[in-house]
Amino acid sequence: MSLRPPSVRPRRLAARLRQRLARADRVTVAAALVAVAAGAMTFAIAATVFSHHSANHDEGVYLTQAALLLGGQLEFHAGPLADAVHPWFFIEDGGRLYPKYNPVPAAMFAVSMGLFGEPRVTLAAVAAGNAALVYLLGSQAVGRRAGLAAAALFAASPMAIATSSAFLPYAPTTFFNLVFAVAYLRSVRDRSLPAAGAAGVAIGIAFFARPYTAVLFAAPFIVHALWRVGSAVRRFGAETGRSTPRAAAALARRALGVGGSRGLPDPIRRHGLTALFGTLFVGVTLAYNVRMTGSPLVFPYQAFAPMDGPGFGERRILGHSVDYTLGLAIESNRYALQEIATRWFAAGPLGTVAALAGVAVAALGWRARGDPRGLLADAVGAADAATAPDGGSGPAGSPAFRRTATLLLGGVAVSVAVGNLYFWGTHNALADLSDPTDGLASLFGPFYHFDLLVPLSVFGGLAVVAGWRGLAAARERVVERGGSPTAARVAVAAVVALAVAGGGVAAVDAAADPIERNAEIDAKHEAAYAPFDETTFESGLVFLPTPYGEWQNHPFQYLRNGPGLDGEVVYALDRDPEENFAVLDAYPNRTLYRFGYQGVWTADPEARVTPKLEALDRRSGPRIDAETTVGVPDRVARAQVRVDPRRGAPGGPDHVSYTVSDPGDSLAVDWAVTPEGVRLPGAAAAGAPDAAEPVPFDPDGDVVAVTVTLVDPTGATFTYRQEVTVRVTEGGEAGAAGERVEAVWPPERSTCRLVTACGTEGTYLPDEPDAHSDWVVFETDADTSDE
Repeated sequence: MSLRPPSVRPRRLAARLRQRLARADRVTVAAALVAVAAGAMTFAIAATVFSHHSANHDEGVYLTQAALLLGGQLEFHAGPLADAVHPWFFIEDGGRLYPKYNPVPAAMFAVSMGLFGEPRVTLAAVAAGNAALVYLLGSQAVGRRAGLAAAALFAASPMAIATSSAFLPYAPTTFFNLVFAVAYLRSVRDRSLPAAGAAGVAIGIAFFARPYTAVLFAAPFIVHALWRVGSAVRRFGAETGRSTPRAAAALARRALGVGGSRGLPDPIRRHGLTALFGTLFVGVTLAYNVRMTGSPLVFPYQAFAPMDGPGFGERRILGHSVDYTLGLAIESNRYALQEIATRWFAAGPLGTVAALAGVAVAALGWRARGDPRGLLADAVGAADAATAPDGGSGPAGSPAFRRTATLLLGGVAVSVAVGNLYFWGTHNALADLSDPTDGLASLFGPFYHFDLLVPLSVFGGLAVVAGWRGLAAARERVVERGGSPTAARVAVAAVVALAVAGGGVAAVDAAADPIERNAEIDAKHEAAYAPFDETTFESGLVFLPTPYGEWQNHPFQYLRNGPGLDGEVVYALDRDPEENFAVLDAYPNRTLYRFGYQGVWTADPEARVTPKLEALDRRSGPRIDAETTVGVPDRVARAQVRVDPRRGAPGGPDHVSYTVSDPGDSLAVDWAVTPEGVRLPGAAAAGAPDAAEPVPFDPDGDVVAVTVTLVDPTGATFTYRQEVTVRVTEGGEAGAAGERVEAVWPPERSTCRLVTACGTEGTYLPDEPDAHSDWVVFETDADTSDE
C-alpha cells in the first residue's frame, strides 16, 4: 500500500497525463478529441432526445435484463403472477420469465448502472470507443490522417448518432467487432500472439452478443485466416516433401504433442489462437442456451418465436408473418442500402460519394503502385510492395499489409450487405418501403447494417485525405508555373472552407431529421410519464393499461420492474378482474394506483395522450353502497341508467335499467354491491321489470358497469360510464354464510359521445377541467355497510 497521501497520487497521474499529451502528435490528439466528442454527444442525446426512451421497445428489454444481472439473476421468478408482470420479449416458462436476447449488451449497461447509477455512461463509452477504434482501423489500413477522417465520418453518421444513443445492441456489438478487426490486423502486421488472442476473445464476445452479426463481420477475416493457414500448410509440405494432406496431419500431430504450438508455423499459431478463443465463447453461448432453453442449439429468440431467425420462406413473430422470398429480400435490402447512402451515412449523399471516391483512390493506388494509399505517397519502394515470405501481408505498414486490410474492409461491406439478405429483420424495420418516415428504420436507420458504417467511413476518410493532398499538389503546381504563392494559398483555403462548410451543413442536415423525429416521440413520452416523474413511490403497486396486448414495457418501457418484483414500486398489467385480485392478494400492504390516459396510444408522435395516475383502495364489507352524481346540460330529454356486469352469473337478470325524464341540471344515482349481486334502487322506484332482484356477477371477480346515458331531442347521446372491479370473499359473520363483497375504488370512469363505451378515448380526467365541457360533472363515492 502506498504511504503517500491521496492528494499526491492524483497530481502524479495528472502530471503523467500532461507528459503523454505533450509527446502525442496532433493526429493522435485530434483522434482523441473526436472520440471524446462522440461520447459526449451520445450522452447528451441519450439524456435529452431519449430521456424517456425511444419508440424501439427493445430498450426496455435490455435495461430490464441489465437490472436482473445486477441482481445476480438471469430471469424473473414470478410464479403464478408471471402473466401479470410479463415484460415485452420475455419468454414465460413455468413461472420464470427470461429475455429472448443474449446478455452481453445488457451486461455492458449493467456495469455503469452499478458503478454510476446511470447506464447512459455505457452508451457514451461505447460511442467513444467505436470512434477511437475506427481511427485505429483506418490508420492500419490507409494511414493515420485517413483514420482520423474516418473516425469523424463514423461519429457524424446519423445512424451512429441515433443508434448509439439508445439502449440497443448494435453499437455495443460493433465495438467488439472493431476490437476484433484491429487486433486481428495487428496480429498479422506485428506477428503478435497477444493480439491474436485478443481478436479471438473480442469476436467471441460479439458472437455471444449477436451471433449472426458477428459471423457476417468476421466472414472475410475467417476466409483470410483459412487462406493463410492453408498457405502455411502447403509451404510446410513443400519444405518437408509431403503432400498437403500429409503435411496437415503432421502439423496436427505436432500441435497435440509435447511443446504444442511452439513447433507450428507462425500463421497457424496465431490464427489457431484466435480460433481457439473465439470457439471458447461459442461454447459459452451454447452453455447459456442450455441454461435458458434447455438445449444448446435453441437460442432464446427461437424459444420466443421459432420462425424469427435467418432464412427464407415463412417468417413469423407473434401475430406478424411474412413469406420472405429472395425477391422481397432484394427489394428490402436495396431500399435499406439506398437509405444508408442517402440519409444515414455522414453528410448523406456527399459522404457516400466520398466513400466511393475512396474506393477508387485505393484501387488506382493499388494498380499504379501496389499500395491502396499509393496515390498519397511520392514513391513506394518495390521491396515494400512485395508479399511477405510466409504468405502473409508483409512487414509492418507495408503496401502488402494495406492491401490485405483494405480487402478485408471491402469484404466486410460485401458480407454485411449480402448476408442481411438472408434475414428478414431489415424488412420489418423498414415497414412501408414507400415511406422513409415509417418504421423503426426511419428513427435509427437500417440498424442491421450498422457495421456497414465502418468500411464506408474508412474509404471516405481516404478520399478526404486524397482531396487534401490533391489541393496541396495543385497549389504547388500553380507556384511552380509562376503563380503567386499567396494567391495559391488563399485559393486553397477558400476551397477547403467551402468543402468544410458544405460537408458540415450536409452532415447537420442529414442528422437533424431523425433527431427531430425522435425528439417529438420523447416529448410525447415525457408528457405521458409526467405523473410518474412527479410522484415518489413508497411500497406502491401500479396497474398499467395494455394498448398493445398483455405485455409490460410495450409500450411503457419507462415503467420497469426490479429483479425481485419487490421494489418501491411494482408494476402489474390491468387484466382480467380475477387475475387483478390475485395480484392484489400477493401485495396486500401496498399503496395502489391505476395508470390511465385519455386518447389512443399509437406510434404517431403527434397523437398525444393526457395521462392520469389515480390512487386506489380496496373497500370490503357485507354491502357497498355507492352514489354517482353526473352533470346534465340543457336540452336533455331523458336519461337512462343501467347496471351491466361483464361476466355475470346465473340466478338473476343480466342487467337492470330505468329511465329518468327531465333530469334537471344534475342527476344522482344510487346503487349497491352485495354478495348476491348489484342493486339499482331507482329501477324499483321506476317500476322496471326484475328491479327487485339483484344483478348477479361472477363471485371470483367481475367488472360491473354502471352507465348514465343522456339523450337529447334529436337522439344524440352522452354517456357517463364507470366500471368497478368486484368479487365475493369469505370472512366475518355478516351476510349469508359470512360472505362479503370487495371492490377496487374508485371505478374507471369515462365519458362518451354517441356511444355507451369508448375505451381510453373517453377517460374522465377530474383534475383536467379543460379536457371536458363545463357542464360535465362525474362524482362517485361509496361506503361499506353492515346492513
